[in-house]
Amino acid sequence: MRNIALSGTWRSVIQGGNITITAVDVDRACIWIASERSNADADIEMDVYKRGLPDDSYEMDKVAPTELVATLVSSANRTVPDTVSQFEIIGSFEDGIQAAAWSPDDSLLILVTGKSKLIVMTPTFDVLHESVLHTDEFGEDAPINVGWGSKQTQFHGSLGKAAAQAPLASSLSSVGISPDDDLLTRISWRGDGTQFVVSAVSLDTVTTLRRRVLRIYNRDGVLQATAEAIPGLEHPLSWRPSGNLIVGAQRFGTFPGGGKGREGRHDIVFFEKNGLRHGEFGLRHGTPGVGPTEAKDRKWGYKVKEICWSSDSNVLLIWIEEDSGDTIQLWTTGNYHWYLKQEIAAPSTSEGGRYTSVGWHPENALQILLTTKTEIISHSCRWETCAATARAPNDTGTVAVVDGSSILLTPFRMQNVPPPMASHRLTLRPSPSAPCRTLSTPCHVAFSSREDILAVLWETGYLELWNLNTRLEFGRGPVMMPDRLWSGSLDSAQFREISVRTNASGDNITRISALGFEKNGTDVLHVLDIEGESVNAPEVPTLGSLGWRLAIAGGTVIHRNGKVHEYDSESKQLTLRADFGTTCDVVRSIDLPESPSLPETCLYISLTRSGTLSSTTPSFPVRTLAQNANSFTVSGDLVVYTTLAHEAHFVPASLIATVDAGTDVGGERRRVERGSRIVTSIPSAMSLVLQMPRGNLETVNPRPMVMVTIQADIDEGNYRKAFLACRKHRIDLNIIVNRDPKLFRERLPSFVEQVRDVDYINLFLTSLGFTKFAAAEVISEVCDAVREQLEAQDMEKYINSILTAYVVKRPPDLEAGLRVLLQLRERIPSAVEDAVKYIIFLVDADTLFDVALGMYDFSLVLLIAQHAQKDPREYLPFLRELRALEKYYQRFRIDDHLKRYKSALQNLSLAGPEHFDDVKAYVEKHQLYETALEIFAETNQFREILNLYGEWLFERREFGQSALVFIDAQRPQKAMLAYEKALSWRELFELAQLQQVGHEDVVEIAYRVAGKAFLTRKTQLLRIFIKTTLTEDLVSKKRCTEAGQVLLDYAEDVREAVIALAQGNHSRKRIVLHEQPELFEDIINPAVLEARTQIAEDLIDMRSQLQKQVTRLRELRIKKAEDPEEFYGTEDSAAIHNVDVMTDASAFTAFTRYTAAPTPSVAASRTTKRTHARSARWSIDHYPDDVAVLVPHLPVHPCAPDAAHEVQNEVVAFSREMAEAFDQAPQESWAARVAEEQKERERAVKAIIKPELRVADTWRTRLVDVDATAAAAGKR
Repeated sequence: MRNIALSGTWRSVIQGGNITITAVDVDRACIWIASERSNADADIEMDVYKRGLPDDSYEMDKVAPTELVATLVSSANRTVPDTVSQFEIIGSFEDGIQAAAWSPDDSLLILVTGKSKLIVMTPTFDVLHESVLHTDEFGEDAPINVGWGSKQTQFHGSLGKAAAQAPLASSLSSVGISPDDDLLTRISWRGDGTQFVVSAVSLDTVTTLRRRVLRIYNRDGVLQATAEAIPGLEHPLSWRPSGNLIVGAQRFGTFPGGGKGREGRHDIVFFEKNGLRHGEFGLRHGTPGVGPTEAKDRKWGYKVKEICWSSDSNVLLIWIEEDSGDTIQLWTTGNYHWYLKQEIAAPSTSEGGRYTSVGWHPENALQILLTTKTEIISHSCRWETCAATARAPNDTGTVAVVDGSSILLTPFRMQNVPPPMASHRLTLRPSPSAPCRTLSTPCHVAFSSREDILAVLWETGYLELWNLNTRLEFGRGPVMMPDRLWSGSLDSAQFREISVRTNASGDNITRISALGFEKNGTDVLHVLDIEGESVNAPEVPTLGSLGWRLAIAGGTVIHRNGKVHEYDSESKQLTLRADFGTTCDVVRSIDLPESPSLPETCLYISLTRSGTLSSTTPSFPVRTLAQNANSFTVSGDLVVYTTLAHEAHFVPASLIATVDAGTDVGGERRRVERGSRIVTSIPSAMSLVLQMPRGNLETVNPRPMVMVTIQADIDEGNYRKAFLACRKHRIDLNIIVNRDPKLFRERLPSFVEQVRDVDYINLFLTSLGFTKFAAAEVISEVCDAVREQLEAQDMEKYINSILTAYVVKRPPDLEAGLRVLLQLRERIPSAVEDAVKYIIFLVDADTLFDVALGMYDFSLVLLIAQHAQKDPREYLPFLRELRALEKYYQRFRIDDHLKRYKSALQNLSLAGPEHFDDVKAYVEKHQLYETALEIFAETNQFREILNLYGEWLFERREFGQSALVFIDAQRPQKAMLAYEKALSWRELFELAQLQQVGHEDVVEIAYRVAGKAFLTRKTQLLRIFIKTTLTEDLVSKKRCTEAGQVLLDYAEDVREAVIALAQGNHSRKRIVLHEQPELFEDIINPAVLEARTQIAEDLIDMRSQLQKQVTRLRELRIKKAEDPEEFYGTEDSAAIHNVDVMTDASAFTAFTRYTAAPTPSVAASRTTKRTHARSARWSIDHYPDDVAVLVPHLPVHPCAPDAAHEVQNEVVAFSREMAEAFDQAPQESWAARVAEEQKERERAVKAIIKPELRVADTWRTRLVDVDATAAAAGKR
């Protein structure tokens, strides 16, 4: 869908020259020109010139000493002037040279001599290979024929074997050359330099016909293949640089050896590297059906002189020599169709309008180098997509594709026609008012920026304006009906670009701008203002330089070297509007809407040949949007571009114009097919048309473009259009509300009026109800508003939508929806059935059945059940059973069936006092205590409910709460039991005193609370209460002081109280107060000895653990010193590459292999709990209370001094060992060691605050001073 447009022309004149051939020096950016002339002796002399390309323009009479120019002449009568000493004759061939060609890397030279010998030479002209050109051999790649399908293997019927064995007629008997063949040998190299092809004329000794043969050789000169014989094959030859095709020309006609076909047919034919034909296309030149004339040259009035490919293999150049002058044609291919994109005629100033050589620049893919006898001409081309740029709603998305004298037009808004087909083919017929030698192919086409007005320009200055009359609505009839509005001519230049601007209505053409190249070597700009039949040419300043291009804009905007200028109609001058700082292939202006946030009204976007996409405004600096862009377009307010990373980007133009250059504009992106390019965008259709490298088209609807259009429609109040777009492109319909909720509520009647269709409204409500982007309150509010609006308009018509509004609310109001059915049954009985079926479609039938049942309306239940096709055997018995019950008990059964337990309890309470036992059972079953308390608060059954509640709390072990509830329920015995379980002994004995409990019962309660054994006075039987895992008492809770107080105050048992208090360090005071010193020997001293033994065992265990840790630390230090890599865990990643299976053992890191504990044995697991408990005790302060509190009693023990000193010495010795172990430990952590190899963690490690190890303060066990304690005991 792209055209080739000329972007610049450069010329250089050699006065008195006769240019025959040129060569481009890429390293020096210059071109070498060979010019021939005849001297006085009738010999041909050759001059060599050098010209810069294209900006440099100087002449050289001498060649620099470091430069080498090799000149090959075909015969000896061409000489180099004696005055030029730099030229040296390297060698000569007596029989002359027919053809020569350098390899693409200049490492080999191929020569064909006059005796048809093929010679391969080095750059120093040493012969590498020599062979005969004309040979009957096919080559090394000769195909193998196994006879399948041949004449010998076929059945010949009655003719027998003789027919099968008869020799075949030679296919070469009718193969000859075209009368226009120049009989010269041609050589063409493949782009990678691995092979070359030679086209030469050979004589058939049998038929005496000359035919042209193509032979393919490798770079060593060895024949690989010979092309199949083609009748009428001509001399042009070119191998595509990409290597897949060899191009030639074939002439058809009745001449001897011509191809069989229509007279005058002329094809460009293709061959593969194995010599087989591979397609063709017909030239669009000459008059079909006319045979050759008797003219000596150009028997058909024209002939193809040369063919050559561009360096990127995309454009094929064909040099056609006509009687009236020479022309070059540029052809491209897409979807297996060949397009004629451009025709360039030779300047009329040259003799007969002839070219002397044509070719491409070896590196610049779209730069053509042409020569006449006295001029070197360089044409720079570019790829361009001619697409309509009109804004919505007039955007048709029309794209114009030039194909010779026809323009293929496709309005993508209406149709997506794949190329090479098109919606309409506009044939451009020659006009009598056109200048002479007007070529059939226009050089440039452009659309108006406001509507489908197409401007067509030829290089001679002839132009036409067409109104395409494109249809904007779908329907029958042609999609467009083009009408030519105006035609005219511009003089004094060779034109290459055109732009047109019309007013909004399209009735009058306001301005035409054309850019061309003048004879004086500078570019020229022509502007025409047309109103009706009058044409006005305003004054335009001279450009005075080369390289100007027209921008895609609403006015006359041109740019050169990145500087964008706009023509001002009032001042008649060019005003600088922007500067991109580099040469741009394409510049497009975007008109921004007037807004306080947008200081600018115009944004310029440019794309360079290297893929840099930039933007700028008159007051903002240049911003680079992408460095790898390959196409871009503007869709409304979006700038859309594709990149070589196969992504399409969508950036708002208003954002680009307001955000600072250093800020990322962001935007959205999506993946596209590899190599995709933008053809056009249609904002009204929310579509983007992409073309793939192979030529096919793909139309997508990107989400950003869709959202922009939908939001614009919502803002304008076009709700139906926005709704249909959301429905088509699967956009959440919630956007219609969320765009502006307040405005939507105000326009709600308009929304309902526009959408109208019931199914559409149902879809809107459903989408709104199930969205995740709106609050439940907003959804319910909108549903209610829509429902009210529908009910006010026509309830019968919109009954389904009304039901939908109830269903999709959050939470759904199904009961209200069923009430609507009841109302409908009374008002419009005929509509009830469809409404019931619809609501069953929206909601599960069982759910609706339960909701109807919960409304206690059996007629509604039956209505739902019947239309839900439920089995009557399932629900009729149940309904009959319910009908037989009393009203409130019936409702209780219904609520219980629906698991509405609170409502069921309420109805059961109303069913009468005879059901109170059922109430209690129902409360206990469903734990409805709070609900029951509310229901029976003012009744006589309140205490019964409280009793149930207290028992439930007691079962949940909430004894304190249950005791309070039992007191309110006047259940003191249960309250005392609850207080006892809660160990609230003060409240317990207070309540026992209030209830006047007996003394023995109080003593019994005291022993139970304290957790001790006691002897009853009544029975004199020993009743021992042993604490178990389920017993709750003060001693087990370490509330020893409270246990002692209970035993003293309520049980009056001093001995048991001392035993309890001994654990709380208050026993000595109680013994002294009650004058019972014998308890020291019975209770205190045994407990002290047990505590001393436990401390000694713990010290032994901790010392053993410390020694193990120190030993392990030494082993790790030795391993780290011997093999640091193994110690720090440097794994061999290659050994575990692509290993996905992990075992439990592999979960350890390299470091944990030394530190992970082994699996404990069975014997060790028995003492795990004890070991863990003891290992956590690092000082005497961390001992359990029952041990720590007995240590101060050591000095008063009979063996107190010795035992106390032993404990003190053992603890101090262990403290020293611990301090020494910490002194041996490394001061830095393992992470700091790793940080030596991982520098990035160094800061984090240094920031760690390390503790100071102070032995005297930290590790000294805080025991009591033994001597001081003993002294104090002695004083007492």
